[in-house]
Amino acid sequence: MTFARAPRRRQPAGRLLAPSSAGLAAALLVAGLLTAPAGAQVRTATDPTPGAPTGTVARTVGDATYEPGPCPKTPEPIKALEGARCGTLTVPENREKSGGRTIELGVAIVPAATDTPKADPIVWLAGGPGDDAVGEAQMAIDGGLNRDRDVVFMSQRGTYSADPDLLCPNIDEFNARSVGLVYDAPSTERLHVEATKACRDKLAAAGIDLGAYNDIQSAADYEDLRKTLGIDKWNLYGISYGTHLALAYMRLHPEGLRSVGIDGILPPSRAGSAATWSSARQGFDGLFKACAEQPACNKRYPNLSATFDKLVRQLEAEPVTTTVTLPGSDKPVKVVLDGGALVNWMTSATHVAPQVPAALDELARGKPQRIAQQWAGGKLSPQAMGRIAHGLVYGVFCSEWTPYESEQAALRGGQATFPAFPRSVQAQAPQLTFLHPDCDVWNVPAAPPSIRDATRGDIPTLALSGGFDSQTGADNGPYVARTLPEATVVTVPYEPHVVFATSKCAQEIAVSFFDNPSAPDTACLKTLKAPEFEMAP
Repeated sequence: MTFARAPRRRQPAGRLLAPSSAGLAAALLVAGLLTAPAGAQVRTATDPTPGAPTGTVARTVGDATYEPGPCPKTPEPIKALEGARCGTLTVPENREKSGGRTIELGVAIVPAATDTPKADPIVWLAGGPGDDAVGEAQMAIDGGLNRDRDVVFMSQRGTYSADPDLLCPNIDEFNARSVGLVYDAPSTERLHVEATKACRDKLAAAGIDLGAYNDIQSAADYEDLRKTLGIDKWNLYGISYGTHLALAYMRLHPEGLRSVGIDGILPPSRAGSAATWSSARQGFDGLFKACAEQPACNKRYPNLSATFDKLVRQLEAEPVTTTVTLPGSDKPVKVVLDGGALVNWMTSATHVAPQVPAALDELARGKPQRIAQQWAGGKLSPQAMGRIAHGLVYGVFCSEWTPYESEQAALRGGQATFPAFPRSVQAQAPQLTFLHPDCDVWNVPAAPPSIRDATRGDIPTLALSGGFDSQTGADNGPYVARTLPEATVVTVPYEPHVVFATSKCAQEIAVSFFDNPSAPDTACLKTLKAPEFEMAP
């Protein structure tokens, strides 16, 4: 489910995505000799000059090779990459199969802004699953992560700038068409699963080993990058799904980690539909409570939670069809709003929290255009087309999630958190519509049960959440801290999913954490105020 500047609201670059949703994450180090584990093969194509910038020499460790070269492709030019040192990491597609094919992952290292950088870079882990970290470089650099350290961006296997990529534009095109369909109707499910199967068939026909695109292989990719770059210790900063990968990496390869920041937390040990419902409840309630605590908002929009619940029930019984035009186009777009569509709109709408009460009020008064335009806009925007690695999305969800959560358990999660919703809405968790039928046709082996183990250890960890996060609830911070005794848990009030993208305060906390992982500076939290909600006449 897929994902800076001071509190300006926008769609996040990293986000938790539904499998077929297009919804929308050192410098240098002195490259010394790598201390290799017993039996490892270490070869350098060029012996590094003492003090040479990391990433400027070719190096092979075991089955992985890093080669300096051009920067990875991105959909649009990214200013933050203009001075980057770039290259390619080549690794086995499936480490469980000896002698198999290899894949190439693009790497970009943005130098620290200071002339005297720290020797431990920060690695950015993107959202999604399916987003390309290289494409999120501007967000990381605008937020100041490279103040004292290099920041490393690598395209996770299967993503936009990797070779092969596991993009499926046919799914993006279906998502665009689906705004004119009843969200959770059986006929929509059939088309939804057909699009998923067409994606799988295309990738399988190209020889892709679909069972090799998961957190276990990806964590090993990043560990291979660390070793081929000759880095002793580095830091991680993961957003949204990137926190899922970060927590897996911490469990599988803790030896190279100095500290870890996780923002918009999705723990592998509780990931699934039931947790997604819980997160939605927390984010919605946080926003409704903020309105209720402001006299003007509470007077104009009393009992907003009850209004929302009533609208979900009404729309599920009698969907509303309207027509909207989107920015940059005069072509009318048909939009159908039912209860499931409204819930999913709301999950993303916490990113534009000041508008939400007015938008719900308009809908209740027979004016669905604002919500319909926002709902369609996310699916029909150019950024929603041909950029998400759906093969990686399903690789993670169908090997690590659905084998360990039944459809019945997912339904019970919806019933427990939103008991007033119709069963048809409860059966389709936000961002995870038709997940089990999709995974049935994706047909990859289950990951080992250990993928669901809680991450334990003493690595200093910053667990950041937003008070309005309806995609990965704020209670995931205290949850992961139960087994991470060196964790600092911070909830940034009034912020949505991925606080680094929307909050200057969150950026300051994150940068201070890497300076002092045991005591990040959280003083800015005292200055934060609730948003001023839009007051319609």
